[in-house]
Parts: sequence; C-alpha cells; structure tokens
Amino acid sequence: MTQVASEQPQLDANGLRQALRIATGCTIGFALSKVMDWPYGIFFTIYPMLLLGMVPTLTMSSIRQFFASAAFSAFSVLIIQGYFSHIPVLMIIVVFGAFCILFHQMSNGGAFLFGALGLVSLSIQLHFSSYIDQTSSIYPLIISNILAIVTTVIIAALMHGLFPDVVKRPIRTMPVKSKASIRHEVLLCSTVATLSFIVFQVFNLQDSISAQSSSILVLLSLCWKTAGMAGWHRAIGTLIGCTAALLSQLLLYNHTDFLLFPVLILWILSLIFARFHILGGGGPGIGFGVLTTFGILFGQSLGPGQDLVYSALYRFSSVSVAIIASLSMVYILHHLLNRFSATRHHTYV
Repeated sequence: MTQVASEQPQLDANGLRQALRIATGCTIGFALSKVMDWPYGIFFTIYPMLLLGMVPTLTMSSIRQFFASAAFSAFSVLIIQGYFSHIPVLMIIVVFGAFCILFHQMSNGGAFLFGALGLVSLSIQLHFSSYIDQTSSIYPLIISNILAIVTTVIIAALMHGLFPDVVKRPIRTMPVKSKASIRHEVLLCSTVATLSFIVFQVFNLQDSISAQSSSILVLLSLCWKTAGMAGWHRAIGTLIGCTAALLSQLLLYNHTDFLLFPVLILWILSLIFARFHILGGGGPGIGFGVLTTFGILFGQSLGPGQDLVYSALYRFSSVSVAIIASLSMVYILHHLLNRFSATRHHTYV
C-alpha cells in the first residue's frame, strides 16, 4: 500500500504555487466582474486561467504579448465589423487573413502566447459582435475585453507576488520546423477556424459560444498528429467540467445571488483541476479543458436568477458536435495539404 501511494504523482513546490495562482486569480477576476456588474464576465474568468495556466513564469515578454493580442483582436474586430459586416465575402477573407497572422506566430514559436491568446480573444469577440443588434454599439464589447486584459495582467502580477516559485524553472525550447510544415499548419488551422466562423454565422448559433471556442481551442496543437488527442482531451475535459458545474448548481441551489457561495466553489474546483492540469504537463490537456469549461460556465452563465443546468447540458452536446466536425476538417485538410511538397508536414527537426 505504501509503495502504491508513493508512485502517485505529486505536485512539487512550484506546481503547488502555480495551482494556487490559477485558482485564486480566476476567482478574483470572476468576483470583480460580478461585484462591478461588468458585462462579458467570461473574459474576466477565462483570461486569468489562460495566462496563469499557459505561462508558468510571468515575464515582460509574456505581458507584452498579452497586451499585443488584445490590441490586435480589438483592431481586427473593429475593422471586420465596422467595414465588412455588410459584405460577407470580404469579411470572410479578412477573418481568414487575421487567423493566418495569429497561427503563423504560433507555428514559428517566437510569439506563441500572442497567437494563442489573440486567437481565443478574436474568436470570442467575433462571435459576440456578430450577434449585436445593428442599433447597438460594439464598443462595450471591445472595452470589456481591454479591461479584462488589463485586469488579468494586474491579477497575474499579484498572484506571482503572493505565490512565487520556489526554484527557478527551466527555459522551454520550441522545436525547429521546416517552412513547409509552417505553411501546412497555418493554412490548415486558419481554414478550419474560418470555416467554424462561417458555420456559427450561417446557422445563427448565438448561444453556442462554448462550442465555437472549443472548435478553436483544439487547433492550438496546430497539426493533425496532436489535434486528435487534443480533441479527445477537450471532450473528456468538457464532460468533467459540465458535471462539476452541475454538482455546483446542486450545492448552490437558489443561492447564486449570494456571491460568496459561487466564489468559494469556483476557487475549490479551480484548485483541484489546476493540479491535474499541471501534473499533465501544463499543456492543453484534460485538466485545462475542465478549467476552461466551468470557467466559461461560471463567467457567462452564472448570475442572479440564472443557473448552470441548461447551460451545462447544452454545452456538452454542442461541444461534442463542434469537436467532431473540427477534427474531421483537420483530417481532410491535413491529407489534402500533404499532397503538395510546399505544404507537406514534416517531423520537427
């Protein structure tokens, strides 16, 4: 019994500090958005999870990339919705170009955080802005996103101050890729992301932000070899996250108006699954899928007079369909691009 227990993975000192940073950071962001009654609470809950979960060490480079991603996504949404919303064909071309820029930064590796955060921010804002009434302004959405970015950086700095690493972390090295592989990844992911955007516009899926986000998040792996596993992890993470949200609703019952209760539950759940995320290597695995699942549900669907039951059930069914459709397109495009030497995907060198 002692030997079996000793073989179970355990968080090291740095891992525990990072788990505390993730849980406390996203909880502060969630609480702030509810106390201040800020719209689009999803930004204030998810962004701390992304920054503190994807970047174990906060540096000036990561902060600059985070701010740059906010500026790029805000500018892109203003241009796309302001000038091309009435011309669908041109709008799709501009959206595809914006995705190409972001995926190229990710594939090169030099500004992966800029590309990944910009991708998530841009896709969410495009989804929300597409369903804003013509008589309403898009600026509250842009301002909320910028405010969430600034708030997240402040929260992240505070978390690193309260829970600093015990020992210095090793520097991550990015794999070197051939130009053909970079072209392959950029074209594949940008095409799938654009097709996802088109589908969610054509079928008027206004309440499917979770499914739309999941169809984008599976592309963070950049290629078919890892996208399949990423999609499987995302599906499992969504199932676990929705189950956790449903159990949370049972505990909350009709006391969601009392902010302390959802805050405590969010912190406990985030700490538990941040541990799995870190033990899994800190990448977009099952733990990260669980975190972002109930992060979206808490940030977007939980408030006075609201509950998570319908949102959780609808989310899992819609996310499952979105992941299957995205992976099918990734598989088809992967084999199509591999037919040409200029876009053939090679093993990293």
